[in-house]
Amino acid sequence: MTALDHSQTARPATVPEWLRAGESRLRLQTIVRLRWLAVLGQTITVIGAYWVLGIELPIGACLAVIALSAWINVALRIRYPASHRLKSNYAFLMLGYDILQLAALLYLTGGLQNPFAFLLIAPVTVSASTLPLKIIGALGALAIGAATLLTTFHLPLPWFDHTNLVLPFPYVMGVWAALVSGILFISFYSWRTAEEGRRMAEALAAAEMVLAREQKLSALDGLAAAAAHGLGTPLATIAVVTKELMRDVKPSDPHYEDLVLLRAQAERCREILAELAGRGEQLDLIVSRLSVSHLIEEAVSPHRLVSVPIGVETGPANGVQPGTPAAQEPVTQRNPGVLYGLGNLVENAVDFAASKVEVEARWSKDDITVIIADDGAGFPPNVLEQLGEPFVTTRPDQSWEEEAPDNVGMGLGFFIAKTLLERSGARLDLANRPGPQSGAVITVVWPRARFERLVETAMHESV
Repeated sequence: MTALDHSQTARPATVPEWLRAGESRLRLQTIVRLRWLAVLGQTITVIGAYWVLGIELPIGACLAVIALSAWINVALRIRYPASHRLKSNYAFLMLGYDILQLAALLYLTGGLQNPFAFLLIAPVTVSASTLPLKIIGALGALAIGAATLLTTFHLPLPWFDHTNLVLPFPYVMGVWAALVSGILFISFYSWRTAEEGRRMAEALAAAEMVLAREQKLSALDGLAAAAAHGLGTPLATIAVVTKELMRDVKPSDPHYEDLVLLRAQAERCREILAELAGRGEQLDLIVSRLSVSHLIEEAVSPHRLVSVPIGVETGPANGVQPGTPAAQEPVTQRNPGVLYGLGNLVENAVDFAASKVEVEARWSKDDITVIIADDGAGFPPNVLEQLGEPFVTTRPDQSWEEEAPDNVGMGLGFFIAKTLLERSGARLDLANRPGPQSGAVITVVWPRARFERLVETAMHESV
């Protein structure tokens, strides 16, 4: 099996789980900000038309519909963190509400005769670049259905001097046709563009994996060549000297058996060096397998030399019956990104801990959970919601000092660690310890099937 074949089978490890599962990439903060922009624009338009232009609008009903969106935004902002990523169903509800809210405003102000009817395209366009195709289709159908109803069911279009402007029905149907065409074309174009971007990212990740594997294999080949070259000469010398000594020693001599053993072991070393390059691929598959406990230990071991002690506890989760398949320790393929991500989280916990760091790994039938906790001051409330974004850090900014301490950072380490872990299929939750006990708690959760998938793929390809 070539390196290229292996990289293709292992490619799902490089693609975020939400992409494989068709989940949403839309953040709540994005929808909230767009909705605030819509609330501001709608308010200015309604007030301007009513008080500045003198157009008789149902001002109370219009402002009530706009105020509802504002109150929903406030409630969402209080309930969820700004970086919360929406699931597809919740994103559909959010954008579906925006379509219905705009449809209600259009109903109060003339239906499709209102020139702002084209804004029905906006929520569908937002969904087309971030949501699965079935959600895009559902939102498009909702927008087209709302536009169809607004062709007939609506209040009269307000006009100047307390009159109503009545436009011909064929003109209204032309607006409907243009609106439907815009929804279909723009949403399809946005979806195709986003899909090409996702495929490009997936191809780039696969190419990165191929290059990393080729580099690793090249390093193994170079190591084998260097070992064969460096050890070949002394082993040959040992074999020659041993052979000469055996000529001068009789089989009855007590040292004869030792010389025979020495020569046999020297020949064995030469055989191992000769086979090393050919067995590199097989050795790579065996060494690359890591159980959960070994994964945690490998991530923690570089930080054990620090003065803060690190306690590690692994085992099945509470309620898992011993002897069942769920109680068996999960095994995955060695992933440098996962090792770096967990190691970075442990390093941060060590840096901020007062006296100890606790790492706990538990597994069940469905999930694998790793909890990293320290007894430090915890996450500051003002950065807890944004932690994980680039250039957001809890470390003090002391760049003005001539010699900044080691714990001063730019906020990229945690961002990179979070990204690498999420690419492996994990979900990260950040929190502070409840109650009087202080300290930060980071929870990393993998679906067990996702965690074990790479080993199964690698074993299948090695047969």
